[in-house]
Amino acid sequence: MTPQELRAFCLEFNASVEEFPFGPEASVFKVLGKMFALSVLDARPLTVNLKCDPDEAIRLREEHAAIVPGWHMNKRHWNTVTVAGLPDAMVRELIEDSYDLVVAGLPKAERLRLDRP
Repeated sequence: MTPQELRAFCLEFNASVEEFPFGPEASVFKVLGKMFALSVLDARPLTVNLKCDPDEAIRLREEHAAIVPGWHMNKRHWNTVTVAGLPDAMVRELIEDSYDLVVAGLPKAERLRLDRP
């Protein structure tokens, strides 16, 4: 997955936006003001920080060398994923899971507006 593909995929979700609160180099992808992905798209290797269920985060880290505790994030709830170390389909699935976790924490009315009960 290229940086352009990563950006495009993150922006496909309902109400997702890209912001730069940490400077112009760090893309922060949010849904209704809540972050679900963070990446320095020019970095090599390309990595992305993604929210994850704490138990799932541990399992993924044990099974995949490309997934480590979230860099500069709450290590219990965030993973850093080296994109080239995983199949594109898995990276997409991890991004969608992160988006879904963030949406699940939103008020019910906002979740329903996003078609994600």
